[in-house]
Amino acid sequence: MPRKNFGAKPLSYPQPVWIIATYDENGVPNAMNAAWGGVSEANELSICLSPGHKTCKNFAKTGAFTVSMADAEHVAGCDYVGIASGCKTEDKFERAGFTATRSELVNAPIINELAVCIECRVKEYDTGTCILKGEIVNVSVDENALTDGRPDIAKIRPITFDPFNNAYHVVGEKVGEAWGSGKALLG
Repeated sequence: MPRKNFGAKPLSYPQPVWIIATYDENGVPNAMNAAWGGVSEANELSICLSPGHKTCKNFAKTGAFTVSMADAEHVAGCDYVGIASGCKTEDKFERAGFTATRSELVNAPIINELAVCIECRVKEYDTGTCILKGEIVNVSVDENALTDGRPDIAKIRPITFDPFNNAYHVVGEKVGEAWGSGKALLG
């Protein structure tokens, strides 16, 4: 079957839509959209962020940041924080429709409107490679997004970034059981 080549580009599915939130030196929250990130260790995230972002200046001062999962309900605000610059727009966080609660564990804001939040301490940031590594200190989930005490993807409605088509899609259709669906093939 023929295939089309797209070249050496960072195109993959799914790409998370993460909203990185920090405080500035005055305790004012800021957020940005980042789709180039993932889990890199059992208690570590890695995200590619160029050093010119206000977010990078903020976490250099505070030593902390949060990563919230973008969702379908707040797609406009989540996209907005990716296209507006915190260096140029002082009320960017509020314009996105976000409010914040200070994390009890790190010096960073939890975005109240987004159900899932990973609270991190800065482990290291390499301005040459643009790689930020964060130590995961806690994962908090809004209780309204739980069913029987567990996060419910149908309530959260996280979105993923489609880099081939510059689009966002809702994640959520269950198609199998992890560590179960393949058991029949074990023999």
